[in-house]
Amino acid sequence: MGVDKISISFDAGLGDAVRQAARSDDKALSAWLAEAAEAKLRAEALRAFLDDWEQEHGPITAEELHRARVELGLAVDAPAR
Repeated sequence: MGVDKISISFDAGLGDAVRQAARSDDKALSAWLAEAAEAKLRAEALRAFLDDWEQEHGPITAEELHRARVELGLAVDAPAR
């Protein structure tokens, strides 16, 4: 696997927070940032998928969201109404 070395700039506060988060996760800064970028790309792909799905099938209902939470092991209460 090749490596694409890039340079980035943050405001000082964000840079400090990112460095601290990487240290807290016991990861190299570049590894932490790569994981964050991958998570952002996955979230954007999911949003695009859901937008397409809703265009075809209509808005996702509260019951469908609850059922998904149950299947994922995330539900802790009754479905929203």
